[in-house]
Amino acid sequence: MELGGAWRRWRGRGTVARRRLLAGAVALVAVAGVGSAAVAAGGEQAVRQEDRFLSMPETPGSDRQVQLDTSFFTTGSTPRPAVLLAHGFGGSKDGERDRARQLARQGYAVLTWSARGFGHSGGKIGLNAPDREVEDVKHLVDWLAQRPEVRLDAPGDPRVGITGASYGGAISLLASAYDHRIDAVATQITWWNLADALFPQGMQGSDAADGVFKKLWAGIFFTTGAAGDLGPSGGAPRGGGGSKPGDGGADEGRPVGCGRFLESLCQMYDRVATAGHADPDAVALLERSSPSSVAAQLTAPTLVVQGQQDSLFPLDQGDAIARAVAANGAPVAVDWFAGGHDGGTDTSARVDDRVTAWFDHYLTGRGNDTGPAFRVTRTGGVDSTGFQAVLRGATADRYPGLGGTGSRSVELAGGEKTFANPPGGAPPNISTLPGIGALSQAASLGAGLSLDFPGQHAAFESAPLDGPLHLTGQPTVPVRVQADKADAVLFAKLYDVGPDGKAVLPQQLAAPLRVTGADAGRTVTVALPAVDHTFPAGHRLRLVLAGTDLAYASPAEPATYRVAVAGALSVPTVEGLVTEAAPLPARTWVLPLVAVAVAAGVVLLPWLRRRRVPRGPGYDPALAEVPLQITGLSKRYQGAADRYAVRELSFRVEQGQVLGLLGPNGAGKTTTLRMLMGLIRPDAGEIRIFGHLVRPGAPVLSRVGAFVEGAGFLPHLSGRANLRLYWQATGRPEEDARFDEALAIAGLGEALDRAVRTYSQGMRQRLAIAQAMLGMPDLLILDEPTNGLDPPQIREMREVMIRYAAAGRTVIVSSHLLAEVEQSCTDLVVMDHGQLVTTGAVGEIVGAGELLMIGVAASYAPESVVEKVDALAGVGSAEAVEGGLLVQLDGLAASELLAELVRLGVPVESAGPHRRLEDAFLSLIGGAA
Repeated sequence: MELGGAWRRWRGRGTVARRRLLAGAVALVAVAGVGSAAVAAGGEQAVRQEDRFLSMPETPGSDRQVQLDTSFFTTGSTPRPAVLLAHGFGGSKDGERDRARQLARQGYAVLTWSARGFGHSGGKIGLNAPDREVEDVKHLVDWLAQRPEVRLDAPGDPRVGITGASYGGAISLLASAYDHRIDAVATQITWWNLADALFPQGMQGSDAADGVFKKLWAGIFFTTGAAGDLGPSGGAPRGGGGSKPGDGGADEGRPVGCGRFLESLCQMYDRVATAGHADPDAVALLERSSPSSVAAQLTAPTLVVQGQQDSLFPLDQGDAIARAVAANGAPVAVDWFAGGHDGGTDTSARVDDRVTAWFDHYLTGRGNDTGPAFRVTRTGGVDSTGFQAVLRGATADRYPGLGGTGSRSVELAGGEKTFANPPGGAPPNISTLPGIGALSQAASLGAGLSLDFPGQHAAFESAPLDGPLHLTGQPTVPVRVQADKADAVLFAKLYDVGPDGKAVLPQQLAAPLRVTGADAGRTVTVALPAVDHTFPAGHRLRLVLAGTDLAYASPAEPATYRVAVAGALSVPTVEGLVTEAAPLPARTWVLPLVAVAVAAGVVLLPWLRRRRVPRGPGYDPALAEVPLQITGLSKRYQGAADRYAVRELSFRVEQGQVLGLLGPNGAGKTTTLRMLMGLIRPDAGEIRIFGHLVRPGAPVLSRVGAFVEGAGFLPHLSGRANLRLYWQATGRPEEDARFDEALAIAGLGEALDRAVRTYSQGMRQRLAIAQAMLGMPDLLILDEPTNGLDPPQIREMREVMIRYAAAGRTVIVSSHLLAEVEQSCTDLVVMDHGQLVTTGAVGEIVGAGELLMIGVAASYAPESVVEKVDALAGVGSAEAVEGGLLVQLDGLAASELLAELVRLGVPVESAGPHRRLEDAFLSLIGGAA
């Protein structure tokens, strides 16, 4: 079913191609079709594409025919293995064109087709019925056996694999069960038992007859098929299409709104949608189209790819597939990827590669690496932009199932609680909205949408965890249920509750259950949704039992439920999972700049002629206590052969300093900072941080924190939650973050637990600096930290920097606010045109106390007293300037000067140092910034 955001990736692999009708025939079936050649652009291997209509019996033994629209892709005439490529519900063969060409270039003969009722194919949708769609695949295998481009294992037996997602995944399994000429299967985000998928029962030992109707997904499913009364071109399906009374044809008396569905399916949906639950006939009809009906016949090597963000066909459906194949002794591998019908992060390119590797091994014998027996894609917080999930794979050498390889018991508190199912089942609580991938992706980022109305749910909560808990599988919990009705319909959810009280529902999943005989009271074991999720230390687990859910059918009659937890929550774990290495820690601006630098390097590398940069020893122990030493640093960009961005720059920064990096635009400040962070390489010279030579990715950079104006935060999360998510993305242990110290220095107080969208600009700046200070790096680099702040906020930011350096750490500040730098910095480095102008303590550069500006009354003419002041002992010079006198002292104290001026009758209104940093800066760079 192709109705989710990222799920469109599975369907939208290509655009519609031209077809030309030709007459022809094959030994097995009548053919009307085309032959055409497609050549890849850019010098890639040419792919030949043949578009044909193949005639199929409507049902076995029927003289009525159904035309299937097919495309056959090859790159040559040499016999090679074949792949059948099936599409998802609502799609057609055209959505698989790009993937088909890719497989053809990888050495396969590929056949795609539009299933009955889709695209330009005729017939009616039978939901992969064994006597219809499954029979079609058997005839397609027969057709492949007649093609000279396809390798045969025996006459009439081609070497062939089959793959597809969702609707195409189910037909892959069913076809392999009914036709053992299929040698390998790769099934993706599909169902094991369609009745269980549409009428799930989150209670151990129950079946679909007692399940809860998944009304929104079922409605989307049948609405999509019912909307197909006309073909894609606006007329009848090309190639015709057989129909007969009672089988979903266009005959008079057929139910309105059936579209391309068989009438039997329309009638079934009308019944269950009206009743809100399954009947035995509906269960039987759906199970007939389910791989579960042929479990013992699934003997082909099978790759099972199931989506973690999938409320339609969740992980337990893929688990059942894997267990059945393994029970038959066939090879099986399981991949839980980051995506599914609810969308999320699209990792299907990796999945495509794994499917190809699976076929390489089992169809050609040329590939030995089919990937791990079990792989799960994990979300490790967010990247430096604050909006994209960080994904890493974890692998194990065997599939553990939903019970894991171990378990942990978690006690839940709460006692017995009472809640209600409202009349009409409205308003409903919310766990997920089918097909809206943004919600599941938000959940992977630590957010998401879930809503439990007061009075309609009961919550049971654990104590804060004393260490992280990694759930991999399906948790279970015994629950005592009593109701004032014979049946109780409940929805179980397991939340992750942070220290700030923010609750996140992993993958937005809920487990529905119908408890029969609830009026007498029953204790049942609830099987919660299967997920892979880490509960960090300090977090709590919250079990919620709700009376309604937007995605499911709830009883219309009001009811009252009393529930209590009857035992500990059992959380499955998999100790053997090995997680990929975490990405290198990066501050909020590192990753985008790295991307820009790499891209520029790739494009410009053929034209760059850099001289080799001399390198010293990797570590100099004599500089182990020196935060930063830059020696002879030079950098010249391509296209500026006559001008250096930085030239022969040398300076040293000591512990405890707050160093101001000053210079006009184009002075080389940004280039220096980029080289300091290892983002670009110098042409000459070296940078050492605590004695270690800086290179891209150098481990010593983990001792550096950086902040660049405009850090991104998730606005609906609290400041504390944003910081914790950011730290998780670094992959470093939580205890290394030193949250309390960084937050104390930032001084955000109670605002930490408010949503960031309520923050002022100053609070956002302090939160960004707190983020840079996580882990309390020994060297902190701040670029324009006071930009956009008002005077009180600037003063607060100044105090933050001073407090941070007070413990012996070092801060480097790049800023254009010279007056602020003068007040907050202890030392300065002034640059101009890429070169060092001067370095030293602020007091030395400013020359504090050397010049005094004496302000006088507006009516007074200071020229009249200039000579007398100039003649005073201890005065170097005196000059009349606008507004008063400018006096250079040469031994005379300022207080003594003021006394002399009063004696001379000068109406003094103000007095203070004249030479500020601005004056010194302008004089150092030649008077112009």
